[in-house]
Amino acid sequence: MFKNKKVMVAGGTGMIGRELVKLLVSEGALVRTASLDNIPLDSIHGANSGKEFFKVDLTLLENCRLVCRDMDYIFNLLGVKGSVRIKDQAVNLISPMLQFDTNLLRAVREAGIDGYLLTSSYGVYYPAEILKEEDVWNTPAPFNDRFAGMAKRIAELELEAHRIQCGWKNTTIVRPSSVYGPFDNFDSTNAMVIPSLIKRAIAGENPLIVYGDGSQTRDFIHARDAAKGMLIAAKNSAPCINLGSGRGVNIKELAIIIINNLASKPEIEFDSSSPSGDQKRVLDISKASALGFKPKISLEQGIRETMEWYIANRDKTGNRYDVFSN
Repeated sequence: MFKNKKVMVAGGTGMIGRELVKLLVSEGALVRTASLDNIPLDSIHGANSGKEFFKVDLTLLENCRLVCRDMDYIFNLLGVKGSVRIKDQAVNLISPMLQFDTNLLRAVREAGIDGYLLTSSYGVYYPAEILKEEDVWNTPAPFNDRFAGMAKRIAELELEAHRIQCGWKNTTIVRPSSVYGPFDNFDSTNAMVIPSLIKRAIAGENPLIVYGDGSQTRDFIHARDAAKGMLIAAKNSAPCINLGSGRGVNIKELAIIIINNLASKPEIEFDSSSPSGDQKRVLDISKASALGFKPKISLEQGIRETMEWYIANRDKTGNRYDVFSN
């Protein structure tokens, strides 16, 4: 499907974006990426990818028009990731997401591009035992993740509006679970649970503080598996699918997996006074599975790989653009 096609990956220097670019290049696509990261080109693109990288702010319409010019397909991987502890930066969470999703869609429409994938989030879901695609619009808005979650709900509605009014058919929405892996955000104040625990564990924190009581359950997926799922979704023009492991792991189990990769093993101390988000988030991935999606990287393998990458690259993690400090 993507051989010799001109494909733009918005957010292509990020954790999932890098993996997606590799897959697209391996299929013979000519890839363009756009982001605000300070990332060397040769670490993003393969030999025949076109080596196009635009360091631009995609909250601005003119920049969206620039990067969409002459493209055949757009992957929108843009998003603002931040833990539930960033409660006082709601504007930094919601405003950029509303701007770049709306402006990118407008640029795609104006350019007459036929294919588009929107990366949503499982933050759009109201808490439930198992999160199914069709439940989003039958439930109230999420509370703990309401700013980012509502921004993604609006982005999904905007794409649906284009399907209705403009007759778009070659479009898809993916809702990944908690994605982790190399090139994640390891910032001390706003990192998600896996990079936060990894950074503090490797730094020698003892006891290792775990926010909440450890019983909170999450669905984790490695960035490489998420990228493969996106490619499957795009090829099938899947209207909307979840991408996750389909199984829950509680945060205490996660902390133990991380500690098991350390030579010196700290004690674990739970901080129940800190915000920890919803009690349970696990995705139903049956629709994705029906299309051939099957996560292959176990949490143990993925955590080990991520920790090894962080140890070798911790001095470079500050090259990622951080909306909370900019």
